[in-house]
Amino acid sequence: MKLIMIRHAEPDYSIDSLTEKGFREAELLGKRTADWKVTDFYCSPLGRAKKTSEPTLRHHKKEATVYDWLREFHAPVDNYEKPGETRIPWDFSPKFLDENPILFDPNHWWEAPILKTGNVKEEYDRVMRGLDGLLAKYGYHRTGHYYSTENTKSSNYFMEYNGTTIECLKNAPKVEPIIVIFCHLGVMLTMMSYLLNTTPATLLHGFFIPPSSVTVLSAEERTPGEAYFRCQVAGDTSHLKIAGEPVSYYGGFATPFNG
Repeated sequence: MKLIMIRHAEPDYSIDSLTEKGFREAELLGKRTADWKVTDFYCSPLGRAKKTSEPTLRHHKKEATVYDWLREFHAPVDNYEKPGETRIPWDFSPKFLDENPILFDPNHWWEAPILKTGNVKEEYDRVMRGLDGLLAKYGYHRTGHYYSTENTKSSNYFMEYNGTTIECLKNAPKVEPIIVIFCHLGVMLTMMSYLLNTTPATLLHGFFIPPSSVTVLSAEERTPGEAYFRCQVAGDTSHLKIAGEPVSYYGGFATPFNG
């Protein structure tokens, strides 16, 4: 399986859409994806993600399945810099991170005092249930720190997942599924942290994923029946470089590399 996550193009957050530049980015992205052999498309319900997906879906003559859990990760916490206000549960200062090393503890990160001021763990669990339910449709079942694929080559079957009956596609043609998800920076990096078995803080503070960029995770099955996700590409914007379109700075605190 190839799991391709695409961050929305340059946003106009005030109207939950794209800037003029963002629409150019989305069109360039659509041209890039035109010859991809995509199995299925999925999308956040938010406008900026939907607008980004439109040129790609037009090229493929397909529609995307919309899931609410793919919306931007929303779990406000207390703002330690401005008491009485709330903030997103990342973009913490280096000093704050140094004072709260529990944020980087894979087994206890959700117990960090700042995260317990909001519903971070509950929202995290909700998103990961959605992600695991999606992967289960293609025969990937979370087993500890990896995904079991032992039954993906036998007959189709149905399973109950989170109250929903899911048909697992075991009889699908023996072609590697390519799944494309249009979503947002926070939820994307949080999902990646789960797939890579690290903490959200590690990726949220360690990776800049530009608008309209392409991130690819591959499910490697070196041992038959046991798949582990590895990031092959992170935040690639070659479609912008080829067209001479600058990389947008949204989501970072330094000028993005445009070389």
